[in-house]
Amino acid sequence: MRAVIQRVSHASVTIDGSVKSKIEHGLLVLLGCENADTQEDIDWLSKKIANLRIFNDDEGVMNRSLLDVGGEALVVSQFTLWASYKKGNRPSYLRAGSHEITVPLYEHFCKAMSEQLGKPVQTGEFGADMKVELLNDGPVTICMDTKNKE
Repeated sequence: MRAVIQRVSHASVTIDGSVKSKIEHGLLVLLGCENADTQEDIDWLSKKIANLRIFNDDEGVMNRSLLDVGGEALVVSQFTLWASYKKGNRPSYLRAGSHEITVPLYEHFCKAMSEQLGKPVQTGEFGADMKVELLNDGPVTICMDTKNKE
């Protein structure tokens, strides 16, 4: 699994002109799954994101987690995180997981994040043409890959 995590003041997903999901202060998580991902990847990544200390404490130091600040999370599936750009100029998405495997992985990840936070997470809609709007706070953007935990 790959994730791009952005600390946001607010974020939303709009589909066909209607807002499907929105959050205020929290994290926007763009999530890309591949066929080799497992429950272990879900567990590690959801725990890591919920506990990632990237929110400011009273001294202005990034020392608080999403759990600490009571923030919200918006998780959006994004197969393009698996783009391969080694040959030519048109990216290949061969490593992106198949629909049959990645839809359940995405849903399980959203459930795991919800359990970590103790409240529902907001979501996009798998496979939809989504318009994602955000105000990056900081900016703070972190990329994670469960196959590269070190």
